[in-house]
Order: sequence, then structure tokens, then C-alpha cells
Amino acid sequence: MISKSDLSLDNFSLAAKNLEFILDHLQEGIIAHDKQRRIFFFNRAAAAMTGFAKEEVLGKDCHQVFGGPLCGRQCSFCGQAPASWTQLSYPLNLVTKEGEPKQVEMSVVGMTDDQGRFAGVLAVLRDITSMAGLKFWTGDFAGFAGIVGRDPQMIQIFKQIRQLGENDYPVLITGETGTGKELVAAAIHSESRRHRGPFVPVNCGALPEGVVESELFGHVKGAFSGAVRDKKGRFELAHGGTIFLDEVAELTRSMQVKLLRVLESGAFERVGGERTITADVRVISATNRDLKREIARKNFRQDLFYRLNVVPIEVPPLRERQGDIPLLVDFFLKGSRKPGGKALRFSPEALGLLRHYPWPGNVRELQNAVHYALARGEGRVLGVEDLPQEIRRESARRGPTSKLKLATVKAALAQCGGNKAKAARLLGVGRATLYRFLMSHETHLSQD
Repeated sequence: MISKSDLSLDNFSLAAKNLEFILDHLQEGIIAHDKQRRIFFFNRAAAAMTGFAKEEVLGKDCHQVFGGPLCGRQCSFCGQAPASWTQLSYPLNLVTKEGEPKQVEMSVVGMTDDQGRFAGVLAVLRDITSMAGLKFWTGDFAGFAGIVGRDPQMIQIFKQIRQLGENDYPVLITGETGTGKELVAAAIHSESRRHRGPFVPVNCGALPEGVVESELFGHVKGAFSGAVRDKKGRFELAHGGTIFLDEVAELTRSMQVKLLRVLESGAFERVGGERTITADVRVISATNRDLKREIARKNFRQDLFYRLNVVPIEVPPLRERQGDIPLLVDFFLKGSRKPGGKALRFSPEALGLLRHYPWPGNVRELQNAVHYALARGEGRVLGVEDLPQEIRRESARRGPTSKLKLATVKAALAQCGGNKAKAARLLGVGRATLYRFLMSHETHLSQD
């Protein structure tokens, strides 16, 4: 005879099995672990996304299973478990067991025991790799990996960044000062399988000649006056991650030889030391100089150039992607807005000046101009009078010019679905100016 308690237990067991069956057939990956990071639930979708079988992960520390925090820098369990938890959602670059990079959206919510105490977390993963790829082809985005822009030249760079995530080839980034070369380097790192490792930037041009070797490779105690302890260099600190050598053309010839040796062998010695050290590091370098010209002038070693320039990326100057200026302006305005502060914008006339200024200082100069206008402006709309003097002076020097081109207007109208008011804002002109242009080019537009 079956007792009521036995029946209740059977019902509970059946409900648990049904729940597991349901969770196993969801498209989203489900991972749950306790306060000690021990995984106690791992559904089929999570196994498919990560490449790990359920038997490989259950009962184990998630950091040990995945070789570090699955959620990278977002992890709140690298040290002691938190006392409480608020729900978090964020995009994540995931590398599968087979080394395949994927993009997912992770949502993490805290779990409690029957006493209401924090007991662990439930993570939901949604694979958006194909969705992210689709955005590249449709242009339905305003930027990628922290870089703002949707100009065709920038889209090509974004595609390169994604492709570079699958390998460790050295990358040489070229471009004028202020174009955002370090942002590109950081994006390559964050999109790669090394994203859980450190990203160590080094400005070679800012280091005094006498300390460059010590900064890059470290030193031992007593190696020189002031060396009161052993110190790791940037290459050691970047072990397992990426080192970014900015302004690499500023290195002396002797330092170029030492850097070449590290690139060839992955080994070096600290200054004053005898022990050979190896570091697993990806090298990304950048320069605003023409290195082939520097080679011809005997300022840069040709063999080092070919070691660094395995994959070249050229970041275009801002004047060659003027269509991105409204996006960047909006990004800087939002970034400077204080919580609860008023939303600001530039007048069409002011935005027009910003769009057609040549920007010798590139994105960095544009950011400074936006901050200058914010410091001067008093209303919700920032006008021409709020812009830096050199921008207003340059506009006056150029005199009246035709700001609109037929191809540009067509592209803006297509992007805005034919909405002329939106197209005018995108182009940085007043609506009346756009309407006059459309009337004067009515014949050409009607032929399309």
C-alpha cells in the first residue's frame, strides 16, 4: 500500500524530471551554480554553446571548467561570493571548448534558499553570433566593440576585428593621431579568445630612452640605481593576453633589435638578470608614421616591420568619414550627460559646421570641441556661437560652399526611409536647405 508521503515524493520527483525536460529543450543555455561556484545544472543548449558535455561540468567550479571566468571581467565570483545579487544583463564574447569564438547575451539572476538567503546564481545565455553577423551586412548598428561608426571603411575594420579573434597573428594599426588606434587594438583583444587575459598598452613614445627596456622586460633588484626590488615588465604582465605597443616607430634601433628577438622566440631577460623568461603574448602595434619611409631613412628595421605587419589595419581620418560625425557627437553628448541632467543637442547649423570641418586632430579633436560647447552652452540647443573659435574661423575662411552632394543626400534619404526632417538632421543642415536642394535636383532624383 502506497502512503500519502510516498505519493507526494513521487509527484515531486516527476515534477523535477518534467522541469529538467522543459529546461533541456529551451533554445537558451541555462547554467546554475551555488555560492562556491559549483555547477549543479547545465542544459543541452549550454552544452551546445560552450562545447562542454554535462558530465564535464556538473559539480565542478565554473572557473576550473572554463579556464577562467566564463563572463570575463563581469564576473562577481572571482573572490568571495557576494551577500546579495541584483539581476545583470550584458553581451559576452565566449570561446568554446574547441576554440571557436561566439557572441552571446547573458542574463544572471540571484537565487535564494527557503530562508530567503542568497544561495547562488542562474545564468541564461542566448547565442547572438549570427544576429551580430547580420548587422554587419545590413548596417543596422551605430558601432562595434566600443568604436562608434557605420561608415563603409569602419565596417570593413569591424569585420577584420571579428576575423582576427580566431587567430593570434601580430597586427599593425596605422592612422593619424587621434583616430582611435588604441580603441581598435582593445577591440581586437576583447573579441579574441584572449579576452579573459590582460590587455597591456604601452606608449613607446612617452617612455624616456633610459627606461624603455626596463618597462618592457622588467629588471632585477640592484640592476641600476633606484632598482630597489625585482619588477615585472609589460611583456610579463601581458602573459596570456595582449600587449599593445603604441607609437612603435619611436623605439631606438637597439630596442628594435631586442623587440625583434622577443617576437621571434617569445623569450627575454630582465635588465640585470640572467634567467630567460618566456611569455605567451599577442603583439599589436600602432604608429602614425609611414614605416616604409622610416625604413628607407634607416630609422626602422625592415625585418621588424615584417614581423609586426602580418595583418595591417589602417584607421581612416575623420574627414574621410564625415557621415559618422553626428553619431560621434551624439555619443559624446550622452557620455557627458549627468544622471537626471537635461538632454542637449546641436543646432542644424552648428552640426553642419562640425560635419564639414577638416578635423586635423580627428576624433579626439571632435570630442574636445563637444566638451568645449558643453562648457559654454546655456540652453538645451548648442549653437554655432558655442563652438571653438578655430571651427568658426575655418568655416568663415572657406566661404559659402555647397555642403550637399547628390549621392550623399540620396544615401541619407534612404537611411531615413524618405523622412526629410530626419535626413536633414543626419546631414547637418536645416530642413529649408535640404528642401531647396531637393527642388533644384528634382530631375536627377526622379530618374532613380
